[in-house]
Amino acid sequence: MADRSPTPDNPWLALRNLTPARIALGRCGTSLPTGAQLDFQFAHAQARDAVHLAFDHATLSEQLKDRGRDCLVLHSAATDRHQYLQRPDLGRRLNQDSAERLRQHAQTNPEGVDLAIVVADGLSALAVHRHTLPFLARFEEQAAADGWTSAPVVLVEQGRVAVADEVGQLLGARMTVMLIGERPGLSSPDSLGLYFTYAPKVGLTDAYRNCISNIRLEGLSYGMAAHRLLYLMREACRRQLSGVNLKDEAEVHSIDSENTPNQRGNFLLGEG
Repeated sequence: MADRSPTPDNPWLALRNLTPARIALGRCGTSLPTGAQLDFQFAHAQARDAVHLAFDHATLSEQLKDRGRDCLVLHSAATDRHQYLQRPDLGRRLNQDSAERLRQHAQTNPEGVDLAIVVADGLSALAVHRHTLPFLARFEEQAAADGWTSAPVVLVEQGRVAVADEVGQLLGARMTVMLIGERPGLSSPDSLGLYFTYAPKVGLTDAYRNCISNIRLEGLSYGMAAHRLLYLMREACRRQLSGVNLKDEAEVHSIDSENTPNQRGNFLLGEG
């Protein structure tokens, strides 16, 4: 009896190599094995840390400047993290000083710009720290080839998605792209979300935005996210809209689609 494991064999165990999902955890009597319980507690702690991690906008600003990109560091109407988590409405607007700084900056370019890129900590500053620079490196290279004009990158501390509407409106931008840390999951504390809006203005609902989610090494690649965003931008300008009426039908090249160049990226919608 001393040589027998208290955890019975689990025929699903091999499936754990194929997914980060918590499957085939096993059992010890009527409880989880100690290892699985400790893994869960560790993942939960990572998620909590990601939510409360301070936004290191100073380092990100310096890194962007090293790449030749000007930055504006602003703050939402939420004064601190505690208020940000309890008052989502305050995270959707800039404070008065930040709004005034944008108005003054907009006077230097009264004709406006095609695109305003906004970066906010959201619910995971960890995601912003890890993925903003490599994503922008891929995206801005392709955007420059298309000839899009852009404002300085706007970094918003304690910001939520809708704050990009006010930024875009004040800068006179035709479009906004918001990069923001998504709500952490138990296997993804560093997931970066992207929200695209055409003709931004204060008061828009989420129905006017397009979302590209889970941008990270274990999720959607930087190159694929940039490819999808550029498709949305081109279609938005052509059709003068974004949101629920603008579908992501970007062509995705793969081994299976090399001989069918018109095949769309969503294999569930394909024929044959």
